[in-house]
Amino acid sequence: MLTVHHLGKSQSERILWLCEELGIPYEFKKYDRDPVTRLGPPEYKALHLLGTAPIITDGDVVLAESTAIMEYIMAKYGSGSLVPSSSDATFPDYLYWFHFANGSLQPNLGRSMILGRLDLQPDNPSLMWVSARRDLVMGLVEKRLAETDYLAGNAFTAADIVTVFSLTTMRIFLPMDLSPYPNILAYLQRIGARDAYQRAMKKGDPDMTPMLT
Repeated sequence: MLTVHHLGKSQSERILWLCEELGIPYEFKKYDRDPVTRLGPPEYKALHLLGTAPIITDGDVVLAESTAIMEYIMAKYGSGSLVPSSSDATFPDYLYWFHFANGSLQPNLGRSMILGRLDLQPDNPSLMWVSARRDLVMGLVEKRLAETDYLAGNAFTAADIVTVFSLTTMRIFLPMDLSPYPNILAYLQRIGARDAYQRAMKKGDPDMTPMLT
């Protein structure tokens, strides 16, 4: 049985959402963060050496890393859903945005989060570089969503599932005003209207209102 090991308020919300969109059976196990360290508890860390979220188990398979998990689930259980065929004109865009989420967007936000905790001066060269890169990647998402309803085109795909965490829940750890990005805000309203997204968020973090504004 596929089991999603969900660490509260983490990237593992992507996997819950994916399973809900696909309508596949899965077992759900939730773990709460340590109130001091904000890391996973010992029983979560015991699942995988790095102890990072998300983690799934499926029989003898233990798998971490969001995109690896998503590709595994879609290949094994997805029946071609949420991924354009290789002959579709949107397939290259799908590949780009699917990998952009953890290749460019999330790393830039993560660097901003870390440097923001160091009490650096605004003119610190590293802080200025990271801030400029964050603005660049956010601007790229904004530009894309001025052109299409969803990242790969006008159809919802797994590229959206892997991206939305960085624009929403990540803001718990890195507060960010989205008012300069009206296309992103409109996109998040479309996401928030999806039944599968609502089910996943209520299941994974029922005490948190999704950060869609």
